[in-house]
Amino acid sequence: MKNQTEKRIYQIENFSFYYPECETPAIAELSMNIKEGAFHVLCGPSGCGKSTLLRQLKPTIKPHGTAKGIIRYDGAPIGELGARRESSEIGYVLQNPDNQIVTDKVWHELAFGLESLGYDTQTIRLRVAEMASYFGIESWFRKDVSELSGGQKQLLNLASIMAMHPKVLILDEPTAQLDPIAASDFLETVRKLNRDLGTTIIITEHRLQDIIPYADRVFVMEEGKILCQGSPRDVGSSLKKQHSGSFLAMPIPMQIYSEVDNVLECPLTVNEGRAWLDALLDGCENAKMVVQDEKEDKKTDPIIEVKDVWFRYEKDGPDVVKNLNLTVNRGEFYAILGGNGTGKSTTLSLISHLRTPYRGKILIEGRNIRKYSEMELYRGLMGVLPQSPQAMFLKKTVKEDLYAMLGGQRENAKEYDLPMEKSKAIEGIASLTRLTPLYHRHPYDLSGGEQQRLALAKVLLLRPKILLLDEPTKGLDAEYKKFLGELLGKLVSKGITILMVSHDMEFVAEYADRVGLFFEGNLVTQRKTAQFFAGNNFYTTAANRMARHVFPEAVTGKDVIACLKKNS
Repeated sequence: MKNQTEKRIYQIENFSFYYPECETPAIAELSMNIKEGAFHVLCGPSGCGKSTLLRQLKPTIKPHGTAKGIIRYDGAPIGELGARRESSEIGYVLQNPDNQIVTDKVWHELAFGLESLGYDTQTIRLRVAEMASYFGIESWFRKDVSELSGGQKQLLNLASIMAMHPKVLILDEPTAQLDPIAASDFLETVRKLNRDLGTTIIITEHRLQDIIPYADRVFVMEEGKILCQGSPRDVGSSLKKQHSGSFLAMPIPMQIYSEVDNVLECPLTVNEGRAWLDALLDGCENAKMVVQDEKEDKKTDPIIEVKDVWFRYEKDGPDVVKNLNLTVNRGEFYAILGGNGTGKSTTLSLISHLRTPYRGKILIEGRNIRKYSEMELYRGLMGVLPQSPQAMFLKKTVKEDLYAMLGGQRENAKEYDLPMEKSKAIEGIASLTRLTPLYHRHPYDLSGGEQQRLALAKVLLLRPKILLLDEPTKGLDAEYKKFLGELLGKLVSKGITILMVSHDMEFVAEYADRVGLFFEGNLVTQRKTAQFFAGNNFYTTAANRMARHVFPEAVTGKDVIACLKKNS
């Protein structure tokens, strides 16, 4: 008799999908099987078709376009799946928790799906109580959803879906909006659902560090096709042999392992990585080494000064930013870390003059920000990349959106009324951000990472002296993150100042000059990047957690690899 995990809940055979007016398929003759009760991870570069594929697995949210091939659910064509059965058996968690919440109270959100399916009151009350207890929601059970943090909202979405006892749980970048600690807690809950309840998990996630080690099967997509599949270790080995850029997304212990000659088993987790290091360095005397911070100190030339700033959203509401003092120097890459709701994005909105503090002042190039006109501030001085890039999209195609940024108006199907110099600037930025192949796509049809690239391209077209970036790596694949980091480094070398809010500690450790930690509306510490990460337990990198017992000042994978090679 077959084990439950051997039963195929989904069978995908030679499936292709074309978005409207696109000749290139988003998914190309793809075949794969999803086993019931197993934990599946789908990964690959931004725009490779991951989200498009996941949406095909729940018919009511599949995108508009042309499909070929077949997808079977529980042995039957997925098109024959009735709406009620789909709603109860297939749960789907979106990237942005606010896009999924439909009611105003936590308890009502938990009950909403069950009410829609027509369950009786007694059953609804039982399941709501069960979910509130299981997910630890009791303390905020009667709150308004508007009062919740991003992590709580996403947990509420998950609990609301699980109240319907689904067979399958599909998650599309569920931690994209969460801070590292909230993201880790959320993914641990997903693992627990798979482990305790046998729920089939299909997840696409750029934080592979937290999920690949626990996956039963990993699928890597590139250009709408399955590049490789198998166990985490098998996939890591395959990607390394193929010299695929997707290997950059693998957990840091795997990346470090692959760069060092050894015959030991490949580590998947930080804990396994520590044991691997101990075995590798066994008998090596004086292995501990100090990693020098190679970043030069920036000259003290303040371009952004925040002085004694206070801000609250409502007159009688709590202060969100409290007596904040912050200085960013010209040509510096400064990163702000911190949990959801600590005031990071609010601070960015104050510096960009989208909001105004009720006390204190903000100086840009030594001048009070209130004395700048909008034209002076946003044309050549300051560029702002918001957390939600969709807020910046105005036109029907990527090309039109870029040309409109510099005042171009489309006169006919082929021409734009812009001088050659501006047209060349647009073509250059589009090439730089790898948007040229996407020119004729609607901005809303792009993947999350592609939307981030389009928004950044629009900001760069205005040639700002200061770049304010709110979660710029959200939704980006590892290969493009590396490209983005190098691009930002080039901009800094040309004197552009970057102030970035982020949850991506690996990216910050690699590229930032200084890091500040936000807590309760203020900076609790700010240090040079290497010093900041080497001194923390939670707000630090996987490489530092893995190697701090032998190389305490190594904060990136490159640091650890360099130390190992010096000790070989």
